Amino acid sequence: MSDKLAALPRKRLAHLPTPLDELPRLREALSEMTENGVPRLFIKRDDCTGLAFGGNKTRKLEFLIGEALAQGCDTVITAGAAQSNHARQTAAAAAAAGLDCVLVLFDTVPYQGRDYRRSGNLLLDDLLGARVIVEASDADPVKVFERVMQELASQGRKAYFVPVGGSNVTGTMGYVNAYLELADQLEALGIAASHIVHGSSSGGTQAGLVAGQMLRPGGPAVLGINVYRDDTQAMANDIHALAVKTAEALGADLPPNDVVALEAGYLGDGYGVPTAQMRRAVETLARLEGVFLDPVYSGKAMAGLIGLILDGRMRAEDNVVFLHTGGAPGLFAYAEEFSDR
Repeated sequence: MSDKLAALPRKRLAHLPTPLDELPRLREALSEMTENGVPRLFIKRDDCTGLAFGGNKTRKLEFLIGEALAQGCDTVITAGAAQSNHARQTAAAAAAAGLDCVLVLFDTVPYQGRDYRRSGNLLLDDLLGARVIVEASDADPVKVFERVMQELASQGRKAYFVPVGGSNVTGTMGYVNAYLELADQLEALGIAASHIVHGSSSGGTQAGLVAGQMLRPGGPAVLGINVYRDDTQAMANDIHALAVKTAEALGADLPPNDVVALEAGYLGDGYGVPTAQMRRAVETLARLEGVFLDPVYSGKAMAGLIGLILDGRMRAEDNVVFLHTGGAPGLFAYAEEFSDR
């Protein structure tokens, strides 16, 4: 860990390091489906970070909550979609730190499953004691947050705003640290990995991994699977800009312009909208490896990795790490996508 990273305020929340496991049965199954070579496959289990069913946001929240406590805040506020994994982990992090939590959830995902607006992460948000404010998809976020912040100020509260996905320079430090952690694990195993593949959305995870590369040259390249929005190039530009700011804050070399690799083609009809490829990927990993993915992020990301392998875009001699970012509670919100078929 760099000196500047180690000096940042941090609230320890995660069970680290998370496991790095191999996926031999998945590799064997894919080998039977293609004449192309199949790389050796590993999975970095960031679904096992421990806080409220785990997930990648816990790493970011260690630094975000650390900063909130350092500023003397007593409340955290964040936003997301109705089934936001980030919101659930923020509520849990606030509870663990003794802070109040306000979640502003925008009903932006058009999915109309029967459990989407009552189970999954929404159930957990309530159990964690967060105040949940649900807003319509066309609500003006600026006006909503102005109203909520004014209300909190009138109550004498000092609020700390956590951006969507925890994706700012502070939150991104969690995945700088994760890249260094993974590099240490690979080195201990004597493995040279070619890629780390993950679902990319608000950008903080990928930006942190890219910045981590600048501190640990020679490690695996970072490949994001776009699970978030249609304009992949604009999304890549935003990720690069955040990676540059993160590297600057750490005094590291700046990421080159072409370093952000973002794969389109697996989003489907939109964020949070199920796809057939996602369903197959979720079922495949569960039945072959006993690992649960989620419908919004890791399921689509694994569909992307499988697609790249079957298309021959990963070499047999490669070692590829899939970053499992968590989100399994979302399975219950999308139950009919699996149980009714």
